[in-house]
Amino acid sequence: MITDPLFYVVAIPAVVLIGLSKGGFGGTGALVGVPLMAIAVDPVTAAGVLLPILVVMDVIGLYAWRGRFDRGVVLTMLPAAALGVLAGYLTASSVSEDAIRAMIGLLALWFLANWLLGQRQARAARPQQPLKGAFWGAAAGFASFVSHAGGPPFQVYVVPLRIAPQVFAGTSVIFFAAVNAMKLIPYFLLGQFSHENLATSAALLPIAPVATLAGVWLVRRTDTGLFYRIIYWLLLPIGLKLVYDGVTALL
Repeated sequence: MITDPLFYVVAIPAVVLIGLSKGGFGGTGALVGVPLMAIAVDPVTAAGVLLPILVVMDVIGLYAWRGRFDRGVVLTMLPAAALGVLAGYLTASSVSEDAIRAMIGLLALWFLANWLLGQRQARAARPQQPLKGAFWGAAAGFASFVSHAGGPPFQVYVVPLRIAPQVFAGTSVIFFAAVNAMKLIPYFLLGQFSHENLATSAALLPIAPVATLAGVWLVRRTDTGLFYRIIYWLLLPIGLKLVYDGVTALL
């Protein structure tokens, strides 16, 4: 088990934020999990520690939001996400995690900028677009495999649809629960479930249900307009953090 106190200083807030996201509140908490933990350990170790915790959170989220999801989004994005996960596994040894982190951060900031400039007409729901949904589904699967950073690609397609907050939460939970399940075998084959990683996951696991249920509670008590404003604004610090970490590591 990891014993460095600094790791737990950053890991505990990371798990709390991820749990809120997994409960449906914001949808971007998983983005900051790996970057926060990477302050104390390498990103590969951080991703390996987080995945078992994410799976437990997914089970809680699936129960909490059972029956509330957008079937069209799931059917459009999930098959493509499987291809993204496969691409992540096949290129795991050659893709720079720092480059992916920077690109995901830029995407998050671009999405926020579009909203601020009024180009997305936030109050007008967009119709389903299967080709676009498949593209962003594949991007979400790939980014999720590399560093659990599939939130922004998922939101780029789903947020403009303006589905109800609870349906958004349930759809997000189903999508990422399926993606995380797809990642289990590839992560095992890549050696990311070491004894040390699993022991560390077990130490952090008690935080998972509390944080996830807190996210469920918040979504059920937040009005639609405020819900979407929170989602958009969460992208600012996350995007800046990802771009900074990625660019500084590449320079």
